[in-house]
Amino acid sequence: MTDIVRKDSNQRLSRIVIHGDTVYLAGVTSSAAGGIAEQTRDALAKIDGYLAQADTDKTRLLSVQIWLKDIDRDFAGMNAVWAEWAPAKALPTRATCEAKLASPDLLVEIIVTAAKRPGYVSGPVSEA
Repeated sequence: MTDIVRKDSNQRLSRIVIHGDTVYLAGVTSSAAGGIAEQTRDALAKIDGYLAQADTDKTRLLSVQIWLKDIDRDFAGMNAVWAEWAPAKALPTRATCEAKLASPDLLVEIIVTAAKRPGYVSGPVSEA
């Protein structure tokens, strides 16, 4: 039996990797049309779903990396949505940087590391 669980895998990546008590999410982007608020809200909603698949939630966040296409233009708008979503009493460490993202329409990509909930029993090696 292995201590690494991979979920939602394809030929390039696993969307979720669980190792020991730590949950890693691959970079999450938005499929929503619109500006930074809409894309950030959509990416964070996807993160909620991925964390639920890993039997955890945003109150267990450890670290978050946020990549913005244009940090000067979008930092305040992203932060406004983040402030609505992030648990005030369980804030993770966080870094926000500017990056050229994979598609010209993408404005934000978010990478998350979280802790499992206590008592979680590990599952199979892969669910792909």
